[in-house]
Amino acid sequence: MGQPGQIAPPAETSAGAASLVFRAGPLLCALRIEDVIETMRPLATHPLAGTPPFVSGICIMRGAPTLVIDVARLLGGATAPVGRFVAVRTGRGPVAFAISTILGVRQVGAGATPGHEALLGDASARLVAAVGTMDAEPVLVLRGMRLVPDEVWAAAADLAVPA
Repeated sequence: MGQPGQIAPPAETSAGAASLVFRAGPLLCALRIEDVIETMRPLATHPLAGTPPFVSGICIMRGAPTLVIDVARLLGGATAPVGRFVAVRTGRGPVAFAISTILGVRQVGAGATPGHEALLGDASARLVAAVGTMDAEPVLVLRGMRLVPDEVWAAAADLAVPA
C-alpha cells in the first residue's frame, strides 16, 4: 500500500470494474481504480487565471504543481463543498479531483450503458464513460481525465505558484 491514502486495487470481477465511488455535490460518481493514484484531504489551492470555471486552480501535491478540477462544477455546473481530493492519472500528469465525499471501492460497470451523450453536455460527455445505477441512484462512471484542454495546461505552466 505504501503511502497513506493510497488505494490497493482489488481484482476485477464479472460484476464490473473495481472503482472508487464518491459524491461530487449531489452527483454519485465512480472512477476506475486504475485511474486513481491516491485520495487525500483537500490541499491549499491557488486560483489560476484564464481557465474554465471547473478548474479551481493549482495545488502542490507531493512537491509538484497539480491542477485541481471541481468535479461537481464540471458535471453539474454548480460548486459544492469539497471534502476530499482524488489524485487521478492523466496523459500529462496527475490532476486533483475536488469532490465531496468518498463512499468506498465497489464493483461498478455491469449494467452501465453507453449512449449517454444525449443526457450530458459536451464537457461532461468527454469525462463520462457510461451512466449506470447503484442502489437505485444514477451513477456517472467517469473516464480517466486524459483530455484536459491544452489552454488549461498552458495556463498552469505559466503560473508561478506562491510559496
